[in-house]
Amino acid sequence: MSILDRSNLGFLLAKATQRWNEHLYERFCAAGFPEVRPSYGSILVPLFEEDGLRIGELAKRARLSKQAMTTMLRLLEKEDLVIRRPDPEDARAARVYLTSKSKRFRPVAEAVLKELDALAKKVAGKQAHDDVAAWLRQFIEF
Repeated sequence: MSILDRSNLGFLLAKATQRWNEHLYERFCAAGFPEVRPSYGSILVPLFEEDGLRIGELAKRARLSKQAMTTMLRLLEKEDLVIRRPDPEDARAARVYLTSKSKRFRPVAEAVLKELDALAKKVAGKQAHDDVAAWLRQFIEF
């Protein structure tokens, strides 16, 4: 078996992520949020955990480069999902905040993710689901 085929771990991770994102987007559209791309989760999830993060801290939590963060923030600002404001403690820095629109989106994201998580458990079984989730958390730090 060649390492350059569809059984390659990287290929499988990429395709699984692609399929997961397809499910997310279909459900976001059905819920009335077609402008929210699954990739926006890299920014929105850390802000749902703690709103008003400095851009550098947000980039760290999102695991994005400064360049990618800048691009993503512009896209989310264009869709009125985040707003940047000067940091009151450091005029050279900026903080990123959720907008009222992204706050309305939060329960939709929670419901969709809960639904997809339940589907994943149904397909794989609870133990396999939990094992994969644990492995992915470790792999992210690899």
